Amino acid sequence: MGGGPAAASQHRGPFQVDEDAALVGLEQAWAAGGYHGFTAGAGIWCAITSAGQVLAGGTADELARKIRAHWQAMQ
Repeated sequence: MGGGPAAASQHRGPFQVDEDAALVGLEQAWAAGGYHGFTAGAGIWCAITSAGQVLAGGTADELARKIRAHWQAMQ
């Protein structure tokens, strides 16, 4: 996801997401709930449920909403 030190030194636009930080945040929030394999690329954000289902969204926020909805449906 990240490009190392050179990429870190480049400035992002005000609406660009730090994919690495967002993926870490999603993993910290949802790994204990059974969600794993968080990835982002080509405008698609994904997570894998403990049952092997793939949840996807176009943004980190959309993926988080789908995970939350999936988790609530499983309760």
